[in-house]
Amino acid sequence: MKSVLLIGLGRFGWQMAEKLQELRHEVLAVDREESRVNDILPLVTNAQIGDGTNEAFIASLGVRNFDLCVVAIGDDFQSSLETTALLKEYGAPFVLARACSQVHEKFLRRNGADDVVYPEKQMARWAAVRYSSEHIFDYIAMTREHSIFETQVPPSWVGKTIVELAVRQRYHINILAIKTGECMKLLPGPDHQFREGESIYILGENKDVQKFLK
Repeated sequence: MKSVLLIGLGRFGWQMAEKLQELRHEVLAVDREESRVNDILPLVTNAQIGDGTNEAFIASLGVRNFDLCVVAIGDDFQSSLETTALLKEYGAPFVLARACSQVHEKFLRRNGADDVVYPEKQMARWAAVRYSSEHIFDYIAMTREHSIFETQVPPSWVGKTIVELAVRQRYHINILAIKTGECMKLLPGPDHQFREGESIYILGENKDVQKFLK
């Protein structure tokens, strides 16, 4: 369990607060607007009305005691920069900030953010890959060259085993899991026989996966 300070309760901040609480982390949520703080209070450990650009307020929070500080102020460029800088100045060990543009991302890093999330950029890239192929259900980029893809079992694979198909040797991909409905089988053995309706999670170089999918 980690202690998290979350500043900004817009759509992004709200969703993050809910998920952090679901994961059983301790969350202190902060926003300038009283209505947002009152609404989120039943869903988090604690919530306060406050301004992240106010030095005295940041100093009062004891930010060095939080494992993670999140600046979820995406639409107010100046406020997010000032809040990020103040958190680092007062000893926050790790600051994650939300950006709304590439320029914003650059300045957040210069102001001390340890990492930056740019949801619109990340979602756009995911959607471009996901919906440019009929066979991809989901994907996660691991590096620039490697990704994990969820795709359907090719009809020609049904009734055959991994070893029979020589998947790694022929396609240069690794099968991480088999999914049937809500059931997941991790790291299937070479004798796994594919069935109709299954989907597979594969890891490989993007060029090899794209070649396989075609």
